Amino acid sequence: MIDLPSLGGWEHMAGRLQTFVERLPLLVDRPVFAALAAIGAAGLGLLLRLLASPWMPPGYPFLTFFPMVVASTLLLGWKPGTLCAVISGLLAWYFFITPTTVYAFDGGIATALGFFALVVSMEIILIHALQTFVAQAARERETSRALAENRELLFRELQHRVSNNLQVVAALLSIQKRDVTDAKARAALDEASNRLALIGKISRQLHDPGGARAGMGPFLETLCGDVLAASGRDDIMFDVAVDEGIEIEPDAAIPLALIVAESIANAVEHGFPDGSAGRIDLRLSHGSRDTLVLEVSDGGAGLPEGFALETSDSLGLRIVQTLARQLRGSFSLVSEGRTTARLTMPAKPAGTTIH
Repeated sequence: MIDLPSLGGWEHMAGRLQTFVERLPLLVDRPVFAALAAIGAAGLGLLLRLLASPWMPPGYPFLTFFPMVVASTLLLGWKPGTLCAVISGLLAWYFFITPTTVYAFDGGIATALGFFALVVSMEIILIHALQTFVAQAARERETSRALAENRELLFRELQHRVSNNLQVVAALLSIQKRDVTDAKARAALDEASNRLALIGKISRQLHDPGGARAGMGPFLETLCGDVLAASGRDDIMFDVAVDEGIEIEPDAAIPLALIVAESIANAVEHGFPDGSAGRIDLRLSHGSRDTLVLEVSDGGAGLPEGFALETSDSLGLRIVQTLARQLRGSFSLVSEGRTTARLTMPAKPAGTTIH
């Protein structure tokens, strides 16, 4: 079985290693120190070669200098790496290629030095190319991160402004209602104002200032509380139940929330008239064949005799049916012991969301 804490430790170590690799080469802004470090690396290569001489057969003058060139190039960059390679070649030539400590030169020595120059050149070129690629990838990742943050910030600001504008329009409609004497017109303006204010609240809840998306359970609980508070009824209780794993994108959540709001408002108005107390239950669940089912039920007065949703002249119910079609679903209003407003809409397979 995989030990999850140790797995997290490896991920942390890998992250730190990646950060270190992206910082290479070091001492770029201190070339003198980088040059001294490269010279020291060549000297360390000489020391190791001298210490290894008793156990090493003849013919390996550059063996301990190769890793020093690689380390210098990797940690300090191609310029200090080249300096280390030049000094290493000179030290190997002086101490190990010629039989005496002099700079002799012939065809064999030229071949050995040429081979060393070819190998260290390939090492330096490859390491420099790799570091250039890593640096470019890090810059592109940082640019992408900055663009994503900026896009998220602009999106949240847009949502905030839209919510504010909806609240302003709702307030203007409420003010305009004061100059209207016709009762039906006043009621229409009042309903329009309430709906716009509700859409503004929904938008704020879906896109909070921190950019986090609230779960459907808390979101619907807040929505139900807001609708009941707006109705002025504190004698009606409500309960919200949401199946685990249900996530809905804002494009679908707004019409869904409006359907919930209209269904609760309808239950309050017709199910519990004359101030009678009661209870409203809301459930959002997985249905059959990749569907979601939303039910808003109450134990109130029930539907009137001969009620038919298709022939109802209620503006709220017509709005709900339009929103249901927008969600590619169907809406029904039935009495089954309790009056239930039911929305059935398609769902995506597990792990995806509704758009």
